[in-house]
Amino acid sequence: MRLTFLGTGTSFGVPQVGCRCRTCTSTDPRDRRTRASAIVEAGEHRLLIDTATELRLQLVAAGVQRVDAVLYTHAHADHVHGIDDLRALSVGLRGAGLPVHGPAVALEEIRQRFGYIFDGRPARPGTSKPELRLMPLEPGVETTIAGITVLPLELPHGDQSVFGYRFGSLAYITDTKTVPPDARERLGGLDVLVLNALLPRPHPLHLSIAEAVTVAQQLGARRTLLTHLTHESSHAELAATLPDGIEPAYDGLVVEVGGV
Repeated sequence: MRLTFLGTGTSFGVPQVGCRCRTCTSTDPRDRRTRASAIVEAGEHRLLIDTATELRLQLVAAGVQRVDAVLYTHAHADHVHGIDDLRALSVGLRGAGLPVHGPAVALEEIRQRFGYIFDGRPARPGTSKPELRLMPLEPGVETTIAGITVLPLELPHGDQSVFGYRFGSLAYITDTKTVPPDARERLGGLDVLVLNALLPRPHPLHLSIAEAVTVAQQLGARRTLLTHLTHESSHAELAATLPDGIEPAYDGLVVEVGGV
């Protein structure tokens, strides 16, 4: 199994518009963070996690020419608003379009927000629109999507919920504030854990860096990669402060995951 980080930034991205801080003006390419999105591959099968705002640029940079399905974590703008770029991945597919999975509430919000995609009308002559099929997932119920075993886990994000996903010995969790006991029970024996780590200080909706480190150490994955990072932490500075086995991810990072 292979994981590719398409984007690792928070909702503002890095560099942040109008900011001249050390991270935003850094020449280290690892400090250029587009909004959070990822690709999971197993053999010939490929899943896209979230459609981040810069999705087209991310897919081109990673050389991605097709995906078999999309998994949404939740419906916040930075994780969804690249949805129109799915035109290039869905138009002309045989069948009912590209399968799009996620929490039922999030998919319904996406349906309402992007009504032009789901109004049942064909695209006007000379135009195109994504051809998508919304398929809600049940939290805690393992399923197979495009040949890959997927376990959705419900996690708190303020007064809302997000889905984290486990794929064999890989887990991808973003935008959560905590990892509750019922989810922790399903996250043992991981080879690779991806975890959001927003800021060096507490935040009401997201794990802080310190909180993410604590959760990572409790879960005991062989390797933990932090994502959804802000401009308050440069890659090099953050990496220097983290314990062994925990490191910041960066856009374009490819990770081989054993023990599918």
